[in-house]
Amino acid sequence: MINFIYALIPVILITGLGWLLAQRNFLPAEGWRAIERLVYFIFFPALIINVLASASFEIVPWTMVLALIGSQMALAILGLVAKRADDGPRKGSIIQSNVRWNTFVGLSIASALFGEPGLALMAIAVAVLTPVANVVSVLALTYFAEDSGSPKPHVMMDMIRNPLIIGCIVGIALNLLDIAPTGMAEKTLDILGEATLALGLLVVGAAVDLKAFNRAGPTTLIWSAVRLLGFPVAALAAGLLLNLAPDSLAIVVIAASTPTASSGYILARQLGGDATLSANLIAVQTVFSVLSMPAIYALYLLVRA
Repeated sequence: MINFIYALIPVILITGLGWLLAQRNFLPAEGWRAIERLVYFIFFPALIINVLASASFEIVPWTMVLALIGSQMALAILGLVAKRADDGPRKGSIIQSNVRWNTFVGLSIASALFGEPGLALMAIAVAVLTPVANVVSVLALTYFAEDSGSPKPHVMMDMIRNPLIIGCIVGIALNLLDIAPTGMAEKTLDILGEATLALGLLVVGAAVDLKAFNRAGPTTLIWSAVRLLGFPVAALAAGLLLNLAPDSLAIVVIAASTPTASSGYILARQLGGDATLSANLIAVQTVFSVLSMPAIYALYLLVRA
């Protein structure tokens, strides 16, 4: 447990630094968006390609994949069957919040706790959870959005162009073909990848709007608790049921216990979801995950003992 706290504290500090820099207008809003684009389109895919291409997997962790997707879909269904008072754009934002996760936080903690093997397993989680989250989020937001007459997005085309998914495919393909990057190629990917976690966490912090706490009503608090506790508990139960190896189970729990991704606000605004509710959910979950993640990890250690 001490190791987890040591891994979490730097994540909190760097995220807090991002928030402080944004509050002090260290960069204009356009600057933060530019950094986010660099991380999303260049640094993050480079990290994923390098890690997956050189990872040592004796067997494909299919049970880990099943645990991740199963628990993710359970949270999506829970949002879908919520009471009718949450129908409409609010429901779309709730479902999106339930299925999205913060990859930067997950990768940072996995790297600090387990090193390269942990990064490789967390990259598999990225390959699994990211496409499912995108498909479910887009479908939910567009289905429950108020009809504005604007054209619907092409989900499959967006998936094909997603740089994280492309990075996962390239990395896994290189691994299967046994042509992992070496020499200058490996060093280049190393340098690009090293920028991912720090810049990613700074961007996460810069996106946190603490004023959302003033707007947070019962809906925000209830669904934040559902997301922060329900997703990891479902993932832990699925992992135990499938008899996951300890390292795979830890990665599943860490990935599921991260707060929802800050990119959800932009998608909700673009696709007709309740953007204000999405912003509230992101802010509340990001802050309270500081408490919920250690609690969930302690539960994991308890049931694993």
